[in-house]
Amino acid sequence: MIKQIFTWWNSQTVGTFIYTILFGKFVGKDDSDNKYYQNKKGKRWVIYKGEINASKIESDWFSWIHYLTDKIPSENPEKKHIWQKPHKENKTGTSEAYKPNKITNKNNDFKKYESWKP
Repeated sequence: MIKQIFTWWNSQTVGTFIYTILFGKFVGKDDSDNKYYQNKKGKRWVIYKGEINASKIESDWFSWIHYLTDKIPSENPEKKHIWQKPHKENKTGTSEAYKPNKITNKNNDFKKYESWKP
């Protein structure tokens, strides 16, 4: 609760909490436990589970929250194809970020550019 009062990046702020209680209608929840709301005028918002990061929103919910569709994903789950992978948030800037083998190589033989040899 103290984090909610003093920081905006840990879940929702106190103002968002009060607005959600007074005007929000719960619409659904995604696989990451993010909760989606809508008011009577049609405004849509998300309450993130944990740290606020827009890349946590799955593609179906992304379409809904940006008014690209009015179809609520939790009510009408779309059939996923075999080749579709589960959603992952963007890890850039964290210790879990992707680093190619050249960069993570502990040797000091890493060159930013390689010269072209005919």
